[in-house]
Amino acid sequence: MIEKIAALPSAVKQYLLITTNYWFFTLTDGALRMLVLLYFYQLGYAPFAIAMLFLFYEVFGVITNLVGGWLGARIGLNKTMNMGLLMQVVALVMLSIPEQYLTVAWVMLAQALSGIAKDLNKMSAKSSIKALVPSSENGQMQAGLFRWVAYLTGSKNALKGCGFFLGAFLLNATGFSLAMLMMAAVLAIILMLSLSTLQGDLGKAKHKVKFKQMFSNDTSLNYLAAARLFLFAARDVWFVVALPLFLVSHLGWEHTDVGMFMALWIIGYGIIQTSTPKFFIRKNQRNIDGDLLSFWGGSLAVVTLLLSLGLFYVEDINIKVENLLVAGLFVFGAVFAINSALHSYVIIAMAKEDGASMDVGFYYMANALGRLLGTVLSGVLYQFTNLVTCLVLSAIFAGLSALLIRKISVKA
Repeated sequence: MIEKIAALPSAVKQYLLITTNYWFFTLTDGALRMLVLLYFYQLGYAPFAIAMLFLFYEVFGVITNLVGGWLGARIGLNKTMNMGLLMQVVALVMLSIPEQYLTVAWVMLAQALSGIAKDLNKMSAKSSIKALVPSSENGQMQAGLFRWVAYLTGSKNALKGCGFFLGAFLLNATGFSLAMLMMAAVLAIILMLSLSTLQGDLGKAKHKVKFKQMFSNDTSLNYLAAARLFLFAARDVWFVVALPLFLVSHLGWEHTDVGMFMALWIIGYGIIQTSTPKFFIRKNQRNIDGDLLSFWGGSLAVVTLLLSLGLFYVEDINIKVENLLVAGLFVFGAVFAINSALHSYVIIAMAKEDGASMDVGFYYMANALGRLLGTVLSGVLYQFTNLVTCLVLSAIFAGLSALLIRKISVKA
């Protein structure tokens, strides 16, 4: 096995290293989110207060994607990726202190570091694909690039789902503090491997990039970024706080049950993401353009609206709330996965060859803004209204994403 890996082309080996790095980081990131959510709900925190614990995580994710893209083009993606790993180790150690010292301010600070770490790692991993995969010709759909982006993104989401289950399991099995220390130790080992093996100049721009270049002046890229913002707000407005608390408080699920469901949802979403290129290539889809992306965005809006209406009239249609919710969310996950895979491919295909991290960082800044908007609204709406309201707003956000994506003129 070792000999086969050694014989692989350099670009493939670098891709495997980046993917391994990304996988382990994502596993701890998913576990951390579930641990913080369930642990502080267990301590009696209200939904809005729990949402606030994630506020700095999302706010600093926005800043990191913008600045991180510029930084990656200046110093290289290997350095930004390793910086992300180190910050995550520090954040996990910070959260391992005894319960009496876990103040809201301390947790928010640790979450801020984790938010910076996550988006440095994510931006670096996705930008590196542009440097490792050769370009195609004639503007036709780059099947190879589409597959590589989908594999990285889909596998990451499957691992994040495993992380959700891992977090819920560790909370019951080891407790909050020990779980943090265990994850920090594993990630520290991955950091040592990454420091010794990643190429030093990976993703570094050939020309000196200026700070003002962080902001895109490409109209299509701006519309794509805006559509991404509303796409992820459509997911997180019900997913981050409202759903897990609804499952615990209204349906009486145990922590491990919540972790298992959310893990299966994310894993299924990741599998569909990974399979998306096969579907479009088999259908002989030559170009991914605004019309195609808008169709799938509109489909997501329709699915979400139907689910919210079903839950609102659930007593009249004589279907158990639990069954309707689970089935509806899995359909949402499937359609959302296709949307996410298409969006992720288009930004990598559209990004400039030299300094791709600038375009990717700007795009994922919008992604982080969407998560921030969704996270805050998830806590606020669930505390003062209910899950159905969150889903109605999700449908509106998905519809806005579909309208905005029609404006892109680039065919990838």
